[in-house]
Amino acid sequence: MSTTAGHYKAPHGADAVVNRMIRWLADRGVNLAGAQTLTVVGRRSGSPQRVPVNVLRFDGGEYLVAVRGETQWVRNARAAGTVELRRGRRRVDVALTEVDPTLRTPIIREYLRRWGWEVGRFLPEGLDLKSSDTELAARAGLIPVFAVTPAHRSPGRTTPAH
Repeated sequence: MSTTAGHYKAPHGADAVVNRMIRWLADRGVNLAGAQTLTVVGRRSGSPQRVPVNVLRFDGGEYLVAVRGETQWVRNARAAGTVELRRGRRRVDVALTEVDPTLRTPIIREYLRRWGWEVGRFLPEGLDLKSSDTELAARAGLIPVFAVTPAHRSPGRTTPAH
């Protein structure tokens, strides 16, 4: 369900170095602001792509929010449907289902409440941490949000690291 209009803020400057550091720490079990490593198979390359993510627990569900917009991991996750989440030795395969844009606002708001200090600069043009719910709702289609649910467990997988 891609309803975005092309929002994408590419990593620049120190972003790539910071992302590698956060992923490295998550891979070793360090819980740095809730970070985990998401691994998804590339839709074109077939190679695994690994990126740090924050899984949001909210209102009885778990969500991934892509404030940067139409990233490679977002496009790959849409194509694959399932990804691996990892922190340390704990790995879990999960299914990702894109949340309808009309239902994203409270999820995005909570995500920004928790991690806005880290990701607020990646919001679509015209939005910031102080944007109203009405402003967020009007631009929610630019911020992919996925519901995270258990997927069929592969041999050797453990329970979720959450």
